[in-house]
Amino acid sequence: MVTPLVDRETLDVPGLERLVEHVLGGGVHGLFLLGTTGEGPSLSFRLRCELVERVCEQVAGRVPVLVGATDTSLGESLSLAGRAADAGAAAIVLAPPPYYPLNEAELMNYLRRIAAETPLPIFLYNMPSHTKVFLTPAVIRRALDIPAIVGLKDSSGQMVYFHAIHRLRLQRADWTLLVGPEELLAEAVLLGGDGGVSGGANVCPRFYVELFEAARRRDLERAAALHDRVLRISQSIYSLAKSPNAVTVGIKAALACLGICNDWPAEPLRPLQPSQLKRIGEHLQRLDIAAHRPTV
Repeated sequence: MVTPLVDRETLDVPGLERLVEHVLGGGVHGLFLLGTTGEGPSLSFRLRCELVERVCEQVAGRVPVLVGATDTSLGESLSLAGRAADAGAAAIVLAPPPYYPLNEAELMNYLRRIAAETPLPIFLYNMPSHTKVFLTPAVIRRALDIPAIVGLKDSSGQMVYFHAIHRLRLQRADWTLLVGPEELLAEAVLLGGDGGVSGGANVCPRFYVELFEAARRRDLERAAALHDRVLRISQSIYSLAKSPNAVTVGIKAALACLGICNDWPAEPLRPLQPSQLKRIGEHLQRLDIAAHRPTV
């Protein structure tokens, strides 16, 4: 889920409330806060805590809330995990700390320390493009022996890796495997994954839920049609911002076009130009997104 903002240190509270109801109204099975699309690493600790507390209070147990706790500081990750637990979150999501490269022994020591001290279950987050640390199959094999670690969100985009982790996780019936890139959601679920964390579901959650359900029941014709629609949505929303962060900026722009929340991204990112915002609105009309969003 994106983090609606009005400036560097202020949440767009009405927009946040509308966004939560919009996404839940689309039938999603959970919310993931403070991930990559949620701009977690760019937000102050105070703002992250405020977001978690507001969302957990509004959700009120309707679906599980997962909270990104990735930080360069182990202490800050643990502090946020504690605040998330107090707010009622179901789990934290943890990528390797960015900046310093870690070998396997150092990474495993870090994971064990977090697991021993956090009050919540842990989903690992494989995001090597951002952290520069890859959660290798060897690391995952060892992580399966840590009871507090209950799953993985893989955003590597490498399906060979995803299949390798799927084979490993069969050792634990309680382990959940999710895919990040929404363009791989249908394939991942058809081949044994448990679901996905799709940024585009901020904009049109119902389509992504329907794709997940079609893949889970192995309705290949329906899944193929919905997969094509997801590709068209991502190409329309993410193509205008010529930036490595086009997904986040594009999603916020689309939400602004739908009247759900502000399009202001966390600094140093900048919002799209008015001409680009207009083009995204036109794309949404052609895709018939506005007509199918739940009333909020």
